[in-house]
Amino acid sequence: MKIFNTLSRRKEEFIPLEAGKVRMYVCGPTVYDFIHIGNTRPMIFFDSVRRFLEYKGYEVNYVSNFTDVDDKIIKRALADGVEASVISERFTEECKKDMEGMRVRPATTHPKATEEIDGMLEMIQVLIDKGFAYEVNGTVYYRVKRFKRYGELSGKNLDDLISGNRTLLVTGEDEKENPGDFVLWKPKKEGEPYWESPWGQGRPGWHIECSVMSKKYLGEQIDIHGGGEDLIFPHHENEIAQSEAVSEKPFARYWMHNAFLNIDNKKMSKSLGNSLKVRDIANNYDLKVLRFFMLSAHYRSPLNYSGELMEAAKNGLERIENGLVRLRDEAGKCPAGKATEQGQEALQGFRRRFEVAMEDDFNTADAISVLFELIKYANTLKPEETVREDWDILRQTALELGDILGIGEPKAELLDSAIEALITERQEARKAKNYARADEIRKELAEQGILLEDTKDGVKWKKA
Repeated sequence: MKIFNTLSRRKEEFIPLEAGKVRMYVCGPTVYDFIHIGNTRPMIFFDSVRRFLEYKGYEVNYVSNFTDVDDKIIKRALADGVEASVISERFTEECKKDMEGMRVRPATTHPKATEEIDGMLEMIQVLIDKGFAYEVNGTVYYRVKRFKRYGELSGKNLDDLISGNRTLLVTGEDEKENPGDFVLWKPKKEGEPYWESPWGQGRPGWHIECSVMSKKYLGEQIDIHGGGEDLIFPHHENEIAQSEAVSEKPFARYWMHNAFLNIDNKKMSKSLGNSLKVRDIANNYDLKVLRFFMLSAHYRSPLNYSGELMEAAKNGLERIENGLVRLRDEAGKCPAGKATEQGQEALQGFRRRFEVAMEDDFNTADAISVLFELIKYANTLKPEETVREDWDILRQTALELGDILGIGEPKAELLDSAIEALITERQEARKAKNYARADEIRKELAEQGILLEDTKDGVKWKKA
């Protein structure tokens, strides 16, 4: 398996730190509003990376944080007249709902920055003690000149940044030793959340958060660190500087970054008014379509979002799902019999080509093409001319490969008559005081998107 490593700027053979295990950290969103479409590309892509690694037999410890203390959160809280925690907690939960809609599995751990302050204070103190950081008037800065490899990930030269690109640097040059030094801890301002520290009341800088959370939940060294390419500098560059200054070990073996997303061939930005929220997309599409669209291009290739391309993604996904439904519904028509050598050779060919695509820097676009071909092959087969075991293995193969991409068999919709029959059974169960069965039926219906409401006029139902 080969991964393009941003640090070396080439594909490298994947060799984990510990055989059979993968430690993986992906930077999550800042939760001050509903997530926008740009947030979803790393969420979706790295979810499929994790799924494929697990498919290959690795035990994956996958950590993705929520940044729940930030200038944007504070600004939103002040505007709404509430505590910053109210904003961050609300939009963390809303983000999780969108992730579920996109079939993004929960990470092994979803740490929150505000719950890891003690670790940040400890790491900052170590950096000060080692001479990598210093305090001025309650602000703690990192000395970038002290870290000899600063700029290696991004390919930026520190002297050039200082002399010609001050717009990339953090403000406050007057009290810094060097204009390139970045903030580890900042003093509180009126109306902002704060924590006690040896340097006064304040809050952490953004970069230290991920270094601390990665170290706590994955250890000093990790296998894969991922995120959007906009995070390469300064965020990931600063993470390396902080983490390696403390541990004196290489922080991450493989750095992976997905390319930018455009909207109708224009860079997405608030200033252009084309920042598209996931909730806006959900008004027109099932979010599984958004997932399929995101994976239809290689993650390192720029991706353009448009209505036309989303329609194409919807049609493509439906072709695969319809094929999966056919495999399910017509299985009973197959005569009994053991799998044939010819049938299994064909399936192994599809499986291997799918794996080759994913093992080549997680090429989901090529993997989807293989899945299309598998479904096309399945559609040429007639159940009555195929033995049952061949059919079952074909269906299982399609489901396994589809699951890596987050594609599954759509649930069969219940007919109104079937819904009414279950409601009647539930009523009878309640009369018999069999509340466990009654609750089970309500849950079954809820999983099918059917919501029940007990009223004085009887049970009413509606589709969610």
